[in-house]
Amino acid sequence: MTTNASQIDLKSVNVIKGLIMDTVHASNSGHPGGAMSSADYAYVLFKEFLNFDPKDAKWFNRDRFVLSAGHESALLYALLTLRGILSVDDLKAFRQFGSKTPGHPEHDMTDGVEATTGPLGQGFAMAGGMAVAETFLRSYLDAETAGHHTYVLVSDGDVQEPIFLGSAALFGQWGLGKLIAYYDSNKIQLAGPTCRVDNVDYKALFESMHWQVIEIDGHDHEAIRQAILAGQAQTTKPTIIIGHTTMAKGCATLEGSESTHGSPLPEAEIKATKAKLGLPDEEFHLPADVLAHFRSRFDALSAGRAAWDKALAAKLSNPAFADKWKNATQPVCERSLTWPEFETGAGVATRKAFGASLNAMMEQLPTLIGGSADLDPSNQTEKFRVAAGIFNATTNPTGRNLCFGVREFPMGAILNGLALHGGIVPFGATFLVFSDYERNAIRMSALQHLPVLHVFTHDSFFVGEDGPTHQPIEHVSSLRLIPNLLVLRPADARESTACMAVALKQKSRPSVLVYTRQGLPVLDLPQPLEAHVAKGAYVVRDPEGAAPETLLLASGSEVHLAVEAAKALPEMKIRVVSVPSMELFDEQSAEYKESVMPRSVSRRVAIEAGRSDLWYKYVGLDGKVWGIDHFGASAPAGVLKEKYGFTAANLIEFIKA
Repeated sequence: MTTNASQIDLKSVNVIKGLIMDTVHASNSGHPGGAMSSADYAYVLFKEFLNFDPKDAKWFNRDRFVLSAGHESALLYALLTLRGILSVDDLKAFRQFGSKTPGHPEHDMTDGVEATTGPLGQGFAMAGGMAVAETFLRSYLDAETAGHHTYVLVSDGDVQEPIFLGSAALFGQWGLGKLIAYYDSNKIQLAGPTCRVDNVDYKALFESMHWQVIEIDGHDHEAIRQAILAGQAQTTKPTIIIGHTTMAKGCATLEGSESTHGSPLPEAEIKATKAKLGLPDEEFHLPADVLAHFRSRFDALSAGRAAWDKALAAKLSNPAFADKWKNATQPVCERSLTWPEFETGAGVATRKAFGASLNAMMEQLPTLIGGSADLDPSNQTEKFRVAAGIFNATTNPTGRNLCFGVREFPMGAILNGLALHGGIVPFGATFLVFSDYERNAIRMSALQHLPVLHVFTHDSFFVGEDGPTHQPIEHVSSLRLIPNLLVLRPADARESTACMAVALKQKSRPSVLVYTRQGLPVLDLPQPLEAHVAKGAYVVRDPEGAAPETLLLASGSEVHLAVEAAKALPEMKIRVVSVPSMELFDEQSAEYKESVMPRSVSRRVAIEAGRSDLWYKYVGLDGKVWGIDHFGASAPAGVLKEKYGFTAANLIEFIKA
């Protein structure tokens, strides 16, 4: 029995558990056990503490709540039904096509869902990103305009994912005092008791990472209240509340059983459990007194929002504040930016062009926040770090450089949290080969339609002496396979700035920007270059005085080789096409595609220092691709260039053959 709860609170929690059981049973699919064990905490938080606007789920200064344990979605949907966002009919449509109640929460599908969760650990990391955004904006604007808490509910499965501990170390390091995590420690996971796989002392571990740790009985309402209050009172450390709970709390015969984790409860168990909890034997029971009790704060919450609106309106009469508010709320895609210029013929690594672009953005985008996974000099983010300052919630809350350390996966998920919060332009950088570490967070960027900048340098075997462990081969092609992800591989310094400009124009998809370690000649490219790049592929060079008879396609560091080869083979009447983004080109009209790659030209060759497979959709089965479909080797880049045939001389012979 739930302790220290009033009769109406106890009834409310039991009604929520009834809704959870019925929701999962209706679809014959889902996870009731953890949702029931977390119900006491989530109810107290939503009923008494969470600050939101009952009529506007997207209010700028709302508290954020992230269900990192996304498999407990039935709990969140029950609470959103009590809030009035969802209906009982939505619960009945759980896990059905097109419903507002998918199997795991999706933020762009359901109001009140702050993040798409399910892949364990990432919700926790995203919540920390939200807390970083709140901290920065609270200092950049003011505490009244942007001062709220971020709450996140995690499970035993979350804490076992390495991304969880990597993120937790950063959040303690950064002093995120307004981040409050609740760990529903029911000690059961899908395969059985957690003691089979995990005996970590999480209290000691989190204290060592500079967190405030509070252990409670997770079914004791007064203990929950006091723990949340203590978390709110601690302003220099994040707080984790470890709630010791019982899996499927309240079940008639299956309390504590792993069988409740990932399967609906049997019909007889539901009936017996409802009798035990004092619920009527009916589906989706939602009495009026529970609704009225849950919504008893709504008038006060609405008054708080109205007061916030009034205060904001007064502040906007101050031009300095109005300018900051515009920076925090105007989508970056609507802004006009200026970019560095480069001299034709100069040798510039595209990573250095990115560094110059980053420095230009730093001045023009005051809410640009990000950093590198411990590769600042290599990724060209060092100047940004020095000029923008290192972020820390207590010592430098307006610092815009996040020192991620060697934590690529946490970095990617934290960037997603920054974007989800809003008001921030997030970027993160590492070597392309380590995109594999970050990949699932990049996928979650795309799934959530977040305009995050994922920056990768050292994009091919031209990395050289570090060898095959550090030389990406399949990575660009692999990233191109992720839906709703824009992959941009610029040909030179000028195309690099155009790719960055195109990436910043995206409203609902992330961009992967891929840059070279080695220097490349700055090309004389057609103007306006950004407009050409925005179409994904465009003509760089045509044969003089003749229609093209050969198409030579290239991306990135191979475009200048294609131009050299075309100049050396005038008799083949070669059109050179730069393809910085396959995704953008594939979205163009049939007329534009035909204008760039005419079907009448069947002799086609593509070149890229990576996997060859995807290029065949452009060159056809009779075309040829010069790529690299094997791992690299440890040797100077110049040696590998000769060994692997990525020279103008070899390309010329390849085309002639």
